[in-house]
Amino acid sequence: MAEASENPLSHVVDHTSLELPWFTPPHFEWTIELPTIFGIQLTRFMVMELIAAGLMVLLLIPMARSLAKSPYARGLGANMFEAILLFLRDQVARPAIGGHGADRFVPYIWTVFFFVLFNNLLGIIPGGASATGNINVTAVLALATFVVVVGAGMREMGAAHFWVSIVPQLDVPVIIKKPLWILMFGIEVSGLFIRHVVLAIRLFANMFAGHVVLSVILGFILMTKFLSVYFFVVAPASLLGVLFLSLLELFVAFLQAYIFTFLSALFIGTALHPH
Repeated sequence: MAEASENPLSHVVDHTSLELPWFTPPHFEWTIELPTIFGIQLTRFMVMELIAAGLMVLLLIPMARSLAKSPYARGLGANMFEAILLFLRDQVARPAIGGHGADRFVPYIWTVFFFVLFNNLLGIIPGGASATGNINVTAVLALATFVVVVGAGMREMGAAHFWVSIVPQLDVPVIIKKPLWILMFGIEVSGLFIRHVVLAIRLFANMFAGHVVLSVILGFILMTKFLSVYFFVVAPASLLGVLFLSLLELFVAFLQAYIFTFLSALFIGTALHPH
């Protein structure tokens, strides 16, 4: 794609085609135009999400079955998998949600962590993309957490009592208690929505910004490709900078998956144990 070669930022946004640079000869870029299925145009981020979901099925289900058959994890992959699962259960879900009921939400916590993580990591692979760098994707993830949060609260306390309980006890004169309660109810409901909006924006902004920085640094090479004197200085420096920043992106991929998962567990715990 000519546009992609001239503007590195085009690799950060969504497209209706896939770029496969590792299968192509030099100075040639193989692209696959994605089809329209049932009137819906497939995009690169959609494909990345499907790949992330497929990786979860191919990697995690066999490991889970293996761990279920044996009380001890065998092999590097199984031990890493078990360590992550136990950490999310014992250090994230149970402390944040509280009580024995926390284990009911552990499958959701595990699922959202690995889905976000795999989507983050796919953006580091040449030709791949981080679907979590799109606000639409993170908004749907935050909406899923919102549904779990509200559903858990309503199931635990009943629909009416859940919405009433989000307002703290007001120790004020009776004459102003009702209007103040209505005002506080509006503030608390708005806060409930805002928390999940911020949850979506936080993940999107961190992943999008990281890839923009990498694209801008690589763009310095394109800016100097016709200036041989500067090119041989800028190109190595840019590649070295991208290498170090890619290692940082690897860390950020795990960190942002953890933060999204931790905040999801915290919001569930707040719904189950308000004020």
